[in-house]
Amino acid sequence: MTTSPLRPRSVLFAPGNRADLIAKLPRSAPDAAVLDLEDAVPGTGEAKAAARPVARDAARDLIAAAPHLAVFVRVNAVHSPYFEEDLAVLTPELAGVVVPKLESAADVRRVTEALAARGLDLPLLAGLETGAGVWNAREILAEDAVPWAYFGAEDYTTDLGGTRTPGNLEVLYARSHVALAARLTGVHALDIVVTRLGDEAAFQADAAQGRALGYGGKLCIHPAQVPLAHDYFGPTEAEAERARRLLSAAHDAAREGRGAFSFEGQMVDEPMLAKARAILHARGEHA
Repeated sequence: MTTSPLRPRSVLFAPGNRADLIAKLPRSAPDAAVLDLEDAVPGTGEAKAAARPVARDAARDLIAAAPHLAVFVRVNAVHSPYFEEDLAVLTPELAGVVVPKLESAADVRRVTEALAARGLDLPLLAGLETGAGVWNAREILAEDAVPWAYFGAEDYTTDLGGTRTPGNLEVLYARSHVALAARLTGVHALDIVVTRLGDEAAFQADAAQGRALGYGGKLCIHPAQVPLAHDYFGPTEAEAERARRLLSAAHDAAREGRGAFSFEGQMVDEPMLAKARAILHARGEHA
């Protein structure tokens, strides 16, 4: 199992054929950005082919302009006619590659072999958004190449012949199953897209559901959704307050020349302090 220090609260998508929108991705300060060659580009061979050089150049420019931003490219599904040619867009500088509609561990291995044939060793953000993908979630997420995953409610419901509803009851089982599989395999799970743009209350309600189910972040398709995702998937105020107390105690210990000290009944080590700093950094505070 591959682990990654990147555990995004927000992953903001932009169409891979829109260099103008891609250049604007850093403005809303998402934790990660995805240049999408799949759903955001019309499903014709000509449109897909035209999008690839745009996405490749835009990804290069984005990485240079915002080196702090984790940049991904979403290719088309491994069994689609566009997958192999999409791989030409990928470069080693990317944080990873988003692969939609994975349905088995064999699919993951097919992707990693195709990447290796091009001299690439990129981690995968696995899309689980079909009946087979959800059913086989644990075996897919147990693959070494997969440190992140997302559940795609829209495609999952379509695959099952169901209907999307505001309350999400029709995807509750699958959404929970993916979150559980991610927990058991140590994978960072990203929650479903909210397609009702401009409806802040709908996004908040949906994010609250995802957080309650155990998701660690949210897919975003509009910049306005990014800060809302951070509100729900960032550290809580209680966690931040404890981090402040811990770092204050560490400061006092250092000032008094104490190399080791305890905090709330626990001996403090550097990983604890690093985690406290990360919590405050995630909330925009200086540690």
